[in-house]
Amino acid sequence: MIYLDTFFFPYEDEEVSLFMDEKRTCYDSAYPLKVLSQKGLERLDFEPITILYGGNGSGKTTVLNIIAEKLKLKRETAFNHSAFFQQYVDFLCSCGLQREIPEKSCIITSDDVFDYMLNIRALNEGIDQKREELFSEYLSLKYADFAFHSLDDYEQLKKANLARSKTQSQYVRKNLMNNVRELSNGESAFMYFSEKITENALYLLDEPENSLSAENQIKLMHFLAESARYFNCQFVISTHSPFLLSIENAKIYDLDEEIVDVKPWTELKNIRAYYDFFMEHEADFEKSGR
Repeated sequence: MIYLDTFFFPYEDEEVSLFMDEKRTCYDSAYPLKVLSQKGLERLDFEPITILYGGNGSGKTTVLNIIAEKLKLKRETAFNHSAFFQQYVDFLCSCGLQREIPEKSCIITSDDVFDYMLNIRALNEGIDQKREELFSEYLSLKYADFAFHSLDDYEQLKKANLARSKTQSQYVRKNLMNNVRELSNGESAFMYFSEKITENALYLLDEPENSLSAENQIKLMHFLAESARYFNCQFVISTHSPFLLSIENAKIYDLDEEIVDVKPWTELKNIRAYYDFFMEHEADFEKSGR
């Protein structure tokens, strides 16, 4: 499914004519001016899965943020930008749509995933503390003697009877919600994507491989491919993960080139470096696989 068809970025002279005048010399940052125009990036054409490949500082995250702001996509975590950013997006960028962008479309960043994992951990820590309190409460109630003076005493007696009728673990389970299952960072990160990504929407993913093991990156690769193929999702992904880059039929823009170009994943510089390294050690792998 294709919702976002094309996106247009300004030429360098368009940036200069709109922003570089005497009135704006007080600003010490002109981001995102020249970040993309110096690479000749003026237009992106999208497929159901489009990948922006490049190292740190290549501009791939900048592209996602610009697209997200232009389309007014939902986002959970704020991002840093200069005083020029919104005017750059509003006046210099444009896009072409094949279909209306679904309302639940969003941008997902690595900060979102990290915050999600921290929230799970904090919730579990609170549950663990409450469990310890219930262990102590169980022991005090099980062997306590009560005299009736008020309704509060009656409530305590009810608790004591509950404690006496159950084992310690049964009492705690009765009075405590189950722990949110605390998975490894990689498992939690994958669960976040599987919960956030539903059918019929456009998703911008900024380096989703962060916190994911190789095994979980492969799981995410299959999940994204199937979501695009069977559930009417469109993805624009910034990544340098070889597993995500290998998604079948993905269109890959190489932002590491001086002039941005479309390439198959097997021709990307870092992927060739991986290939050469493993081929150099092919005999070791063959030996250990016997």
